[in-house]
Amino acid sequence: MKIAEAAARLEALGNQTRLQIYRALVRAGHSGMPVGRLQEKLKIPASTLSHHIKSLVAVGLVSQVRESTTLVCHANFDAMRGLVDFLAAECCADEVGCKGAQTAA
Repeated sequence: MKIAEAAARLEALGNQTRLQIYRALVRAGHSGMPVGRLQEKLKIPASTLSHHIKSLVAVGLVSQVRESTTLVCHANFDAMRGLVDFLAAECCADEVGCKGAQTAA
């Protein structure tokens, strides 16, 4: 992962509402969560939710799939793992004998 991609994803998650959305989708697992249920769970207006979901989709952290009349959001677990790995990769890199990167994840 390039630093610009990691920075964009971290910036998206730096917003409290987007972080709440992302955490709810991570908790939902691979089946995802319909937008309506996400709105009920987080108690935020539909327009606000839509705005924040678009930001998460734009950086690849979330995907959306239409299932009949329902729009379902999914956390991109590969992107999440990639971001965590990117952050842990340099852990203690300049410290001789450090095993920090092995224990960080």
